[in-house]
Amino acid sequence: MTQEKAFLEAFDNYADALYRHAFFRISDKEHAQDLMSEAFTKTWDYMTKGNEINDFRPFLYRTLNRLIIDEYRKKKTESLEKLLDDQEVPVSAFDELVDGDRDDFEMKLDATRVHEMLAEMPHSYREVVVMRFIDGLMPAEIADALEDSVNNVSVKIHRGLQWLQKYAADRNM
Repeated sequence: MTQEKAFLEAFDNYADALYRHAFFRISDKEHAQDLMSEAFTKTWDYMTKGNEINDFRPFLYRTLNRLIIDEYRKKKTESLEKLLDDQEVPVSAFDELVDGDRDDFEMKLDATRVHEMLAEMPHSYREVVVMRFIDGLMPAEIADALEDSVNNVSVKIHRGLQWLQKYAADRNM
């Protein structure tokens, strides 16, 4: 398979998932789209310099995560928690309960609760939990993307789930 064909296949397979990951991490649709695009641009640049990529998925997540970290560094004065806390459920979401499907509204409400829980979660757990359960990456892929060991990633996932259970129990969720 040619470089271009492999790249286009990776784009088709992973663009939506990378966008969701970026959006979940930064809570800004347009900026998430820009970061996802930049991750693919950097990947293409890497390939055109003669470098090979054996597994696109972890490579793209690693590239995207580095871009997200760079964004956080640019905004040193604002903490991640403040960025997440600034995101509110729009009033129009409640209008949908009246005009739309109740199940759809409840699903959006549950997503808001998950977002709130993740905002409170320590960063060391949040990143791997999002990658595992929202992005659907396996521990080995997460380890590759974060340049960490599979064992460390598995421990962080386990501790993150314990943290979520305790958080939900403490708030009667």
